[in-house]
Amino acid sequence: MPDKGVVIVRPDELGPAEHKTWRLLRAEGDAPENPFLDPVFATAVGRVRPQARVAVLQQDGTPVGFFPYEKGPLGHGRAIGLGVSDSQGAVLRPGIRLDPRRLLAACGLASWEFDNLEAGQRPFLPHAAEALADPVIDLDEGYEQYAARLRRTSSGFLRQTRAKERRLARQTGEVRFEYDCRDPDALRALKRWKSAQYRRTGRRDRFAQPWINGLVDLLAHGDAPDCRGLLSVLYAGDRPVAAHFGLRSPTVLSWWFPAYDRDHGRHSPGSILLLHLLRAAAADGVRMVDLGSGPARYKDTLKTRELRVYEGAVIRPGPAGAVCWLGREPARAARRVVRSHPRLARLARRTLEQAGRLRTG
Repeated sequence: MPDKGVVIVRPDELGPAEHKTWRLLRAEGDAPENPFLDPVFATAVGRVRPQARVAVLQQDGTPVGFFPYEKGPLGHGRAIGLGVSDSQGAVLRPGIRLDPRRLLAACGLASWEFDNLEAGQRPFLPHAAEALADPVIDLDEGYEQYAARLRRTSSGFLRQTRAKERRLARQTGEVRFEYDCRDPDALRALKRWKSAQYRRTGRRDRFAQPWINGLVDLLAHGDAPDCRGLLSVLYAGDRPVAAHFGLRSPTVLSWWFPAYDRDHGRHSPGSILLLHLLRAAAADGVRMVDLGSGPARYKDTLKTRELRVYEGAVIRPGPAGAVCWLGREPARAARRVVRSHPRLARLARRTLEQAGRLRTG
């Protein structure tokens, strides 16, 4: 596609007509209706990340594709919402041929990083450095059918979780679940629990980053049916003990920010909440719950299948692309570049060998 067929706009410059076209193009493919690849998510990110942009691909003045991204220093590009987005890529009309490096040139990017590229993104897949398993729960046949399957494959999980729920009720008070909670205090409690979990496990606290805090607040107050935040809370004795904030489309729910009160950890309130959430989501029309690619034992217990997502980067040829990418996060970037580009791997090995001879010569 020629560069002159690409128009760069801020996400909030897309109007209802472009949103409709975006969703129609998405529906023409066979990918899940993932809310992270909806224009509402791109617009929300644009409000907290000023460098967010959308490349609108056109043929004869008609949009045939949308590529949301963020542009950083030195032309370093990244998937929009990188770090919290569980599904990334371009939304293209089926059959459109796309040269990703020419697209980057039209966007003024030297590189484009992704860590949850969805399967089926053929233009970008050759640039993937690693494939990851994304466990999902299928609810096409409803919750009861799913629970019956779970009883066959992991009967102990269901039995133990229900026993813990009864014990929680006896020791703390009546257990109550709210599927679509709009209580800001409950959202603040979730953030506190999650921040404490990040610090406790040595991970970077996402809620210490103002843009992620702002993004979650924006999505929590949204009501767009194609992409909106969903806060679900488990109460015991009218006190919240577990919560989850996710992103949903009409048919897909992303398991995004789960957390619980450690004072009640022995009762596994997170597992209790998840089972209630699956039942309510199935009744609400959700057909797939995406558990995300992060490792966790309970995901292996609950999943019905896996989707593939990919991590890597598209790097434009020449020194600008390499300098931009390597200068961003040297250690991690170098590993990805070496995995993605065998020629660079050979060069790196020769350089190390030469350095070794110099030291010992």
